Amino acid sequence: MSDTLLQVEGLKKYFPIRNGVFGRIQGHVKAVDDITFSVGRGETFGLVGESGCGKSTTGRTLLRLQEPTEGRVVFDGQDITKLSQQEMRKWRRDMQIVFQDPFASLNPRHNVKRILEEPLLVHGMGNARERNARIRQLMDVVGLTQSYLHRYPHQFSGGQRQRIGIARALALNPKLIVADEPVSALDVSIQSQVINLMQDLQKEFQLTYIFIAHDLSVVKHICDRVAVMYLGRIVELGNKEQLYRDPKHPYTQALLSAVPIPDPDVKRDRIILQGDVPSPSNAPIGCAFHTRCPKAMDVCRSSRPQLMDMGAGHLTACHLYSAQP
Repeated sequence: MSDTLLQVEGLKKYFPIRNGVFGRIQGHVKAVDDITFSVGRGETFGLVGESGCGKSTTGRTLLRLQEPTEGRVVFDGQDITKLSQQEMRKWRRDMQIVFQDPFASLNPRHNVKRILEEPLLVHGMGNARERNARIRQLMDVVGLTQSYLHRYPHQFSGGQRQRIGIARALALNPKLIVADEPVSALDVSIQSQVINLMQDLQKEFQLTYIFIAHDLSVVKHICDRVAVMYLGRIVELGNKEQLYRDPKHPYTQALLSAVPIPDPDVKRDRIILQGDVPSPSNAPIGCAFHTRCPKAMDVCRSSRPQLMDMGAGHLTACHLYSAQP
């Protein structure tokens, strides 16, 4: 892997649960619960898992759109968790996000020109002529005609709106883009167009992506390394070849068994998980997955497994591979 652009250490994001007239804190929703990983320059790093596992919260917390409860986020050599909001502003130029819902993330009262100009105005980049030239360049880059500049978000299709969202993220020449399920709201045919566009832009502008998704077939296509999350924790991490060829954690095995195979003659044993995902406000003691795991042992109910290296940087947090009985 190339040199590290982003280093995440012990990141936690807890949301307080308040009850009663005085709003006393009764507990916490542990949306992100002590995760550590790094992302290299030019890499596409995938975060996958079921809905509610903490993927999107992780992405937002990395950018300090939500303040972390604990942990460090080191971006391009700078610990951004210690910066004031004023100091953070200059770093936001290098860290952008593409949201899941392209309609909700675009201001319906602004036309495309205004939407793309806003980040340039906020960061004081260029005069009016230079900003106009940059906006037209961005439209060309994402494959939209310049005649769309005076249209409003409701006048576009979902795929076109997502292209506008990508253009806005590119406006400030960022180093890192967090793509929060950028194609999940789109038709399958449009998904491939947007993903191919993102890959082309990555090569052209030397971008680094954190790609958040629950569609494992999309992740396999675009990502270099993948981290699997369950209930706010990373349970497996490795490059995509390792993960898809030889998944170690029972949760990863169950997720991959549900991925459709295009060949109707190929049969796969589907692993059906029993029960519901536990509440992140009352996570099980020990391994968070033991309540649904078909291979759970006594130790899983009492001791939380740590990520172990299975070789070649393939990590998994599972007592099946530990020395404990």
